[in-house]
Amino acid sequence: MKRIVFFALAALASMALNAQVKIDSPRNHGMDPERLAHVDGVIEDAIRDGEMPGAVLSVVRGSHIVYLKAYGNKSVVPDTVAMTTNTIFDLASLSKCVGTTLSVMQLIEGGRLRLSDPVKRFIPEFKPWRDPETGEETDITVRDLMTHSSGLSAYYNADKLVARFGPHQPDSLMRVIATEVERHFRPGSDFLYSCLNFITLQHILERVTGERLCDYAEAHVFAPMGLQHTGYLPLKDDLRTPARHAEWLPLIAPTEVQADGTPLLGAVHDPLARLVNGGNSGNAGVFSDAVDLSRICMMILRGGIAPAEKKFSTPDPDRRILSRAAIRLMGTVPAENDPSVGRALGWDVCSDHSGLRGDLFNPKTCLMHTGYTGTSILIDTDTRTAVILLTNRVHPTDDGAVGRLRALVANIVAGSIIW
Repeated sequence: MKRIVFFALAALASMALNAQVKIDSPRNHGMDPERLAHVDGVIEDAIRDGEMPGAVLSVVRGSHIVYLKAYGNKSVVPDTVAMTTNTIFDLASLSKCVGTTLSVMQLIEGGRLRLSDPVKRFIPEFKPWRDPETGEETDITVRDLMTHSSGLSAYYNADKLVARFGPHQPDSLMRVIATEVERHFRPGSDFLYSCLNFITLQHILERVTGERLCDYAEAHVFAPMGLQHTGYLPLKDDLRTPARHAEWLPLIAPTEVQADGTPLLGAVHDPLARLVNGGNSGNAGVFSDAVDLSRICMMILRGGIAPAEKKFSTPDPDRRILSRAAIRLMGTVPAENDPSVGRALGWDVCSDHSGLRGDLFNPKTCLMHTGYTGTSILIDTDTRTAVILLTNRVHPTDDGAVGRLRALVANIVAGSIIW
């Protein structure tokens, strides 16, 4: 009986959301609807091939959603439940963009942080890179963290940290990053994607503001934009149960099935974010749906101003989230870095991780990012187009693959643009 009520609430929530959101015709915004509809076939093929149980796709032109569709199932364990357009996903590393990066950019434009600031200004014990031949030391900066050019190792084993310090010890993790983690190259000279960069940014933000990242992002980014289903879900002591937003649970797509046979639901999949940082983490931890992410993309395409259409229930008309200058800076590959890095601030532009752009979008005008759980965002500032593809590829097991699918979808969307 409880399960029936659970799914009934989810259905009602989906109906309420769909009643608020009006999807405009692609043709009204310079896109060929017949060409655009080809996305259905490639997504359905990927589901049939077992790459993921389901997906939600949103395509944005300017300030409008022109295509929003759900495919397949949001869960197959413990029950098969159909995907809906308002399904909430564990964004994984998309959290770096929509949570950490937007928050840090506010600190930069507010005069509280500089890209050139050394990390040790905020975390005094943070050691520099040391040249193994000359002994010369080079400080790691905020810019290096945001562009994954710091040289920090890609990750750190969460189980080892829990065994060493116990669960939910974020300060211990930061000490390990500051004093023990290897620095692999001179900052700014190369690219190594690292979750530890954004966990370090989290701690810088928290020391500058005196607020947890999850609280800062909620108060200064998500709430001012009127986002309905976007936020971090800090965990209770059992590491599996969200401590807030219980009303979201019927809408959340579960991720990987755990040793006890049940999938994670509302608890972030990433081990460091879940086991060590308790859901409040700079590298992962944000949950969101396709409509809210579309609004974030619209804000970026609008030069930092959140759309204020009534159908989205935005509480504050034309609320500016970031300045136009901050949006420009965020999308710029820093000249201080070696060109091989290819990363803007928090976003990919032309690194070896930028395959989701496909073949047709202009490589000089796109921002993009992916999430380990199967999520992705692509924003083309030239055509004012955004592609949000959310999949649950790690459900029920971590063996789905959506890299090629992302590129195929991007090509179809780009190929459907008329003007």
